[in-house]
Amino acid sequence: MIRPLLWLLLLLGAGYIGWQQWSVNPPTPPRYQSETLRRGDVVRSVSANGSLNPVSVVNVGTQVSGTVRTIYADFNAKVAPGDKLLELDDALLRAQARQSLASLKSAQASLELSRANQHRSQALFAQDYISRQELDQTIQAYRAAVAQLELAQAQADKDQINLKNSVIRSPVTGVVIDRMVDVGQTVAASFQTPTLIRIAQDLSRMQIDANFAEADIGRIKVGQAAAFTVDAWPDQSFKGVVRQIRLNSTVQQNVVTYDVVIAVDNPEQLLMPGMTAYVSLVVAEKRDVVLLPNAALRYQPVTAELGATDKRPRKRDGASGVVYLLENDQLRAVPVTLGISDQRYTEMIDGAVTVGQAVITGERATDSRTGSGSGGLLRMRMF
Repeated sequence: MIRPLLWLLLLLGAGYIGWQQWSVNPPTPPRYQSETLRRGDVVRSVSANGSLNPVSVVNVGTQVSGTVRTIYADFNAKVAPGDKLLELDDALLRAQARQSLASLKSAQASLELSRANQHRSQALFAQDYISRQELDQTIQAYRAAVAQLELAQAQADKDQINLKNSVIRSPVTGVVIDRMVDVGQTVAASFQTPTLIRIAQDLSRMQIDANFAEADIGRIKVGQAAAFTVDAWPDQSFKGVVRQIRLNSTVQQNVVTYDVVIAVDNPEQLLMPGMTAYVSLVVAEKRDVVLLPNAALRYQPVTAELGATDKRPRKRDGASGVVYLLENDQLRAVPVTLGISDQRYTEMIDGAVTVGQAVITGERATDSRTGSGSGGLLRMRMF
């Protein structure tokens, strides 16, 4: 009875001592972080921000000066050609129209008198009662009266048109997106016609003006598909098509950008003018290729950690790179040929690495007190 109990106590003591040793010096966790290669798809895209704008916006101005008396179309109003937008005070224009009409009647009366004088002069000249010079003078007076009547008629027509233009009408079908005047405000039509109202012709078709950097502009082509989001609908992705790449560049803080116009359909009119669009264009896509983690391509170990044949790591460029494998507790550098890349993975075109192998992506953080990895198991110690 005593001997089995003694053996039990010995086993418990040995287990306790072993557990104590394990808790003080636990197994060292792996030093390196790695990721297993796999096949998949990689999509290369370029991004930029832009603003949504109507395809066609008409700035409605005025050809005459005056004070705004009535406004018929306000913000968001739908208008058709000929609809009244606003009306100016026409008192002065009416007075000018009456003045020109009076001048026209005076010119008509002068013409009738000149015509009668010409007929009498011709009859007198036929009877040799007046000279040829006197006849020519009456003919000249008649022609001058005709010209004066035409001038008065043109002035009267002009004043009637100005009077008609005191009522500003819509030239197109659309929606009022901006009104820049109020009742009582005076507008002056001088060398530059002032803009009173802005009308978007069709909000079901819009466009994005996005500024892409010169490093990306060579990959963008007319007809490419575009995807974008807006802050108003963060959970919804919208589609568009590149319609135009404008040649006029913009330089801001030594950065050259180009305006890329993207056509957008807006049948439900969820998109509004002025919204900020976050645009992404797919410029390249590869299916079922070997994916290298970008972290593995960025990893650069200390030279002393490399194997005897890999003392000088190769420098990575745009078409090639280096990844590291762990073999017999030594790192081995493997050169690879690269293809397109996205934010996480890069296509491997060629290299002595196969699917299923693990490449080093980084090193684990170490505990400064024990020198072991901080990512190990939770340790407990009994006192």
